[in-house]
Amino acid sequence: MNQLVENAATTAINQPEQAVVIVTSAALQTQGMAMVLSRAMQEQGVQLSMLLCDQAAELAIQSYQSPSALAPKGMKPEGLLQQIIDAGAMVAVCALYLPNSSYQEQDLRTGVSIAQPAKMAQMLRCKNSKVLTF
Repeated sequence: MNQLVENAATTAINQPEQAVVIVTSAALQTQGMAMVLSRAMQEQGVQLSMLLCDQAAELAIQSYQSPSALAPKGMKPEGLLQQIIDAGAMVAVCALYLPNSSYQEQDLRTGVSIAQPAKMAQMLRCKNSKVLTF
């Protein structure tokens, strides 16, 4: 019995911490802070997945430009999002976004997919994942 407990503990220790970040806000500072915190979690070794919905899904559009940069570092949320993608996060727009917008799949940034509800639900249910919403 102790071997089972030891194996379970070893498995839990060896699994990377996971976070699912859901961003829906249209507010520039909220989007920016979501990206800053997500990137910081990645830098700390967290396996990150991000779901962009509603107005925040515009960040996933290749041609999108935020109205202004954020102090103190002059960054824009879409620039931070690109860093998150480049660092290996799974980033997706919600399945309702494209059919209810004027955009098509080819308008998405490289590295952004369309969320599959069943897969997203599984990630949200994962006991090893933290779910954060902005």
